[in-house]
Amino acid sequence: MMDYKNIAKKIIELKNADLTLREKLLQSGKLSEGYNEEMKDLHNKNAKILNDIINTIGYPTIDKVGKEANEATWLVIQHSIGQPLFMKNCARLLEIAVSENKADPKNLAYLTDRIAVFEDKPQLYGTQFDWDESGNLSPNLFDDLTKVNERRKSIGLNILEEQTEIMRRRAINENQSPPKELERRKQEFDQWRKNVGWTK
Repeated sequence: MMDYKNIAKKIIELKNADLTLREKLLQSGKLSEGYNEEMKDLHNKNAKILNDIINTIGYPTIDKVGKEANEATWLVIQHSIGQPLFMKNCARLLEIAVSENKADPKNLAYLTDRIAVFEDKPQLYGTQFDWDESGNLSPNLFDDLTKVNERRKSIGLNILEEQTEIMRRRAINENQSPPKELERRKQEFDQWRKNVGWTK
């Protein structure tokens, strides 16, 4: 008999460690300065633990681990950005879980978009944002706006224009500011994507 209760607890602990560190970096103003080493190590460690869990019980669906741990699973995957194969494999598993009503389609939208951004492809839902040339948070490259908004509505998300407002307000509330050297940051990001295997 699988001990789903303890597995659920373990997954929630991974998420909490992630959010605690994020809060710490936000408070010390280190969140927007590229990919923090401590954060990177934690994300990779969490991905490894979650990967072992998935190999044991399959995707942690709501019916197995409950809603909170299912959400936490997605957050850990969403942050495992240095692990392209793991992320893409999880997206496939999450797609199956969503089709069986055992996971939230919104989570799949966010994960699909994040992978698209890393692979330099247009987003389908416009969930991923970054700083643009004018110093505003804007959606990363996305497919046709009308189609994006239709897809967003079909899974219960607000339209992209509204979301953009929300994201910009949140950045102001969290005192986030655009990186000083946008061009250099973009080059570093492109280099990082190559290094971890998102792009050729």
